[in-house]
Amino acid sequence: MADKPLVESFELDHTKVKAPYVRLIDEEKGPQGDIISNYDVRLVQPNENAIPTAGLHTIEHTIAVLLRERIPGYIDCSPFGCRTGFHLLAWGRHSTEEVAKAVKESLEFIANEATWDDVPGTQIESCGNYRDHSLFSAKQWSKDIVEAGISSDPYERKIV
Repeated sequence: MADKPLVESFELDHTKVKAPYVRLIDEEKGPQGDIISNYDVRLVQPNENAIPTAGLHTIEHTIAVLLRERIPGYIDCSPFGCRTGFHLLAWGRHSTEEVAKAVKESLEFIANEATWDDVPGTQIESCGNYRDHSLFSAKQWSKDIVEAGISSDPYERKIV
């Protein structure tokens, strides 16, 4: 039987990391030499907390716009099934500090300024589960995450 592919995130010791943080998972080079970077944007400590789906869903929709404004080559930011953070994909190379600062600025906006007008895709026509949003939850979780400080390193607290 052939070896199964290795999934890096399943090899990560989730008991050793210190959330919130941004971690470079991997860089993939395409056939034309283009680089796609994959980041672990961990917002809460694994196995100790999880962001409720409605709040996480609203954060996801809101940062989809905010991160596009802050990270050149941004592709996507998709939530982990465990609800502790996101995979962030971007063209090219970006330092974890750069990504962490963009995430911090985005969460600060959500916590302190966002209104429903800032949350895209909340209608039946634009969202696959439009009833499952909570700006109240998104604002509170964003505030708590920013107050905890976002690190550019998963093991050592290097707050940006």
